[in-house]
Amino acid sequence: MNPAKYRYIVVEGPIGVGKTSLARRIAAETGAQALLEQPQDNPFLERFYRDSARYALPTQMFFLFQRMNQLKDMAQADLFSAPVVSDFLLDKDPIFAALTLADDELNLYRQMFTHLSRESPRPDLVIYLQAAPATLSERIRRRGVPIEAAISETYLQRLCDSYSRFFHHYDTSPLLMVNADRLNPIESSDDFSLLMQRIAGMRGKREFFNRGE
Repeated sequence: MNPAKYRYIVVEGPIGVGKTSLARRIAAETGAQALLEQPQDNPFLERFYRDSARYALPTQMFFLFQRMNQLKDMAQADLFSAPVVSDFLLDKDPIFAALTLADDELNLYRQMFTHLSRESPRPDLVIYLQAAPATLSERIRRRGVPIEAAISETYLQRLCDSYSRFFHHYDTSPLLMVNADRLNPIESSDDFSLLMQRIAGMRGKREFFNRGE
């Protein structure tokens, strides 16, 4: 992979798909700075999984401000002097808001998002990991995070559908869509090497990688 070409890479996808693990691995392999979400710092998240209607708005707003502050700190520290690999794309933040917020809450959230996101940096490459809800459910079960135990496959299906719609129209940055059902670059070094080769060989602005193709 050419560090000069991709100074700011984002790995995205629904919960359980492996975006954080992949972002860490790419950063470690390339010497890049890892910029990662910190869900453990969100005091509302556990309560959201128990009572989503009541805690959706504070959960969503906490994440929005957290992500904006991370991007702001990164810019102020001039971390872009070295490559950056992140596990969140700010542009996709409204996906979760639309799934969980009531109409009046969503209107408030969208006003805040529009105001705060104007100065967010644009990635040089977005890697979108796709997987079926059953795959996500199994990976969530295997990693055994207690607060994620209540996540249903129905919710994961809605989330996957929302991600698909979002990235179907996404054209802000070059996009590599990866079938993570057939490719596991976290647990397989061969799969990771294949993915890195595909990233290095990208020529178009929108490509799809399905293992075996």
